[in-house]
Amino acid sequence: MNNDQTAAVSPYALPALPYPDDALSPVISANTIGFHHGKHHKTYVDTLNKLVAGTEYADLPLMKVIARTAGVADKTAIFNNAAQVWNHTFYWQSLRPNGSGEPPAGLKQKIEASFGTVEACRKELATTAMAQFGSGWTWLVLDGDRLKVVKTGNADMPLTTGIKPLLTIDVWEHAYYLDFQNRRLDYVNAVLDKLINWNFAMENLG
Repeated sequence: MNNDQTAAVSPYALPALPYPDDALSPVISANTIGFHHGKHHKTYVDTLNKLVAGTEYADLPLMKVIARTAGVADKTAIFNNAAQVWNHTFYWQSLRPNGSGEPPAGLKQKIEASFGTVEACRKELATTAMAQFGSGWTWLVLDGDRLKVVKTGNADMPLTTGIKPLLTIDVWEHAYYLDFQNRRLDYVNAVLDKLINWNFAMENLG
């Protein structure tokens, strides 16, 4: 994965954004980025550091914390915060200024083999994002030899089930409410039309 969060150990730090706060404007405003990254994402990092301090998880890489706490009833708080740190960092990398457009050739070929067309893939991402009831995430993933679109609720992620994520769209309300209010579909379509980072997906495809 094209980030260093798998190696990061406690105390965990808030990863820097890969672009300035206003780089995704007007789709995602600097105001939204300030709250989303500077408040929400940071709170997950700070809470995780408090939860793992003095525990067996304190010196583990983030992904090992996630793997060892996923589905463990009395470790739900640790999992939720660790997974949200990871999910958000992955989300920021799934977006880029002047994104979308034509996917790289290798990814486009894989998309066409799995969905028929890039547009069909895009529509499935949007439909799945709208089908997620409440907070969660929509993912383009590699499952075996094929690409799929899946959704997860709250902090859940494909990695815990052995599926490789390529990119994600955050559909928690805090990702879009300041800019789009209740219009989730408008947010998702704008991200897909203008910001989605196909290059990041290609890097993760390998």
